Amino acid sequence: MEICLQQLLPLPLKDALQDRPSDIWNRDCRFNQGEYIHIRAPSGTGKSTLIHYLYRLRTDYAGSITLDNQDLRNTGPARLAQLRQRHLSVVFQDLRLFGELTTAENLEVKRALTPEIPREIIPDYAGRLGITEKLGQSGNRLSYGEQQRVAIIRSLLQPFDWILLDEPFSHLDHLNIRHAASLIAEACLVNKSGMIIVDLEEDDHFDYTRKLML
Repeated sequence: MEICLQQLLPLPLKDALQDRPSDIWNRDCRFNQGEYIHIRAPSGTGKSTLIHYLYRLRTDYAGSITLDNQDLRNTGPARLAQLRQRHLSVVFQDLRLFGELTTAENLEVKRALTPEIPREIIPDYAGRLGITEKLGQSGNRLSYGEQQRVAIIRSLLQPFDWILLDEPFSHLDHLNIRHAASLIAEACLVNKSGMIIVDLEEDDHFDYTRKLML
């Protein structure tokens, strides 16, 4: 799946970003499936906004976003649900777990949408990210770093052509970052997928195809 951005510019930030140097805003960009794209995004430049646009949570922008030549803004509900279920996965900065559900339930809700993903993968991934003992604990009792690991696992419980990552390791220590990055890279390889990660700083967690500035 090819992602094309044409003269994309957030309307709420239009005045602030109009003349600011950027590799993304107000430019034409093409991302090919299988690419690992790192986008460094200083505070206030629309980092989470970009992820929300790509996942079609918001459409308050000038310009266009197309997925395989299909205008994302005009994608209907049924097609959008299909895109999110089988083509686009995401780790939001605010994580968006269900606080009243256990960790296992948060993950199973996601996995059940694509039941060809085996149930046994949940304890396997939880063990690899060191949260096995948290599977029975409610989401609102997890630390932020634990929630972040749950959100990462949840994002991998579906097929995807692209995974969108908004500061996915911000509350993880170096060891957990290494384990999480390894798991994400492994899933990308299996799915033959691409990755778009936005973050505040440079990093070397993945073998990036391109590094851009928002």
